[in-house]
Amino acid sequence: MNYAPVSVLTVLLAQDGKLLSVGKLALRDRKIWFQYDASFLSKGLELSPYKLPLKAEVVTCEDGIFDGLFGLFNDSLPDGWGRLLLDRHMRSLGIASENLTPLDRLAYVGQHGMGALVYQPDHGSGIRRSNKVLDLEKLAEESRKVLDGAPKQVIEELLSLNGSSGGARPKVMVGVSPDKKHIIHGVDDVPTGHEHWIIKFTSSSDPDDNGAIEYAYSLMAKAAGINMPETHLFPTSKKGGYFGVKRFDRSGNSRLHVHTVSGFLHASHRSPTLDYEDIMKTALVFTKSMTETEAFFRLAVFNVLSHNRDDHAKNFSFLMGTNGAWHAAPAYDLIFSSGPAGEHSTMVMGEGKDPTRKHLQQLGKKFDIKKTDEIIDQVSAAVSRWKEFANTASVTKESRDLIGKNIS
Repeated sequence: MNYAPVSVLTVLLAQDGKLLSVGKLALRDRKIWFQYDASFLSKGLELSPYKLPLKAEVVTCEDGIFDGLFGLFNDSLPDGWGRLLLDRHMRSLGIASENLTPLDRLAYVGQHGMGALVYQPDHGSGIRRSNKVLDLEKLAEESRKVLDGAPKQVIEELLSLNGSSGGARPKVMVGVSPDKKHIIHGVDDVPTGHEHWIIKFTSSSDPDDNGAIEYAYSLMAKAAGINMPETHLFPTSKKGGYFGVKRFDRSGNSRLHVHTVSGFLHASHRSPTLDYEDIMKTALVFTKSMTETEAFFRLAVFNVLSHNRDDHAKNFSFLMGTNGAWHAAPAYDLIFSSGPAGEHSTMVMGEGKDPTRKHLQQLGKKFDIKKTDEIIDQVSAAVSRWKEFANTASVTKESRDLIGKNIS
């Protein structure tokens, strides 16, 4: 197959049922350039106020963290599972995945990505999608086949369900009925009576009850006062079930602009370079709200006490309202995990290996959070109920006991 690399992309923002032209990305002389449209500048919507503020000039990103992309656009790209699917798909077409540029990959995201950004031309529009009813067990089995090397038709079906979701674990973007029994394709708009969800499957390195563990953690986080989307454990004939979470980047079929801390600050999620102090400072500066800043503090406490050490920069996000105001996004990807070399991916006041209550208190004091000790106590009380949440989610005794020995 002859494949012509993308040289120019138009970036649009889906808002209030309309597509607003944001600007253009262009690949020239091995650099990626971007310029805002004059019409968008006049609206005053800062989609990425720290690294890509509104200005008329043609700009290029010099730091090289995201292969020449600004973090605003890198947030649209799938990584892990989504990248694997696209690379396998392209190889099946006779196209070497290493030849794909970031603009090529954004063209495959097209209108099917997370958040509210849309890219044209949309090469992903050629991927077949339908509203057929989905069999989760079949999709889970097909996901395992992909991890082992899979036929083209399996990859195409899973690619059609992936959009641009990130993370290493296999997952599908679906439409789910209120009773959680009717599941259909959900990358694009879903019909009345369905809502946008993401459902995860286990990878080869996960325990069989990984879905149940993540569901138990979502219950524990809610009890700890963490702002969580609706979650559900979808049943399976095998162990554990499939963890599902309602998408917070969709309200009905309306799309909401999401910016990860990774993209916001240009902090690679592959390198443990951030401290929770950085995240809270960003929240305070751009939301101008102690309540929003406090939400990230509570999440820091939860991650420390629940041994969620895979707390990298892509696992925290901000949501932008249609008026341009920023808010802390709901929490996601909360689960018992080890970070790089067993340390937290995000440090607490400079401590990554073994942050303690003292470090959390210092963090709270740094931002003048009046309820620092009260929040720590509330989260600690919820985490102490781990066995209760694990039993509700039918976590195996082996996993329940292992986690129980390691969380504070």
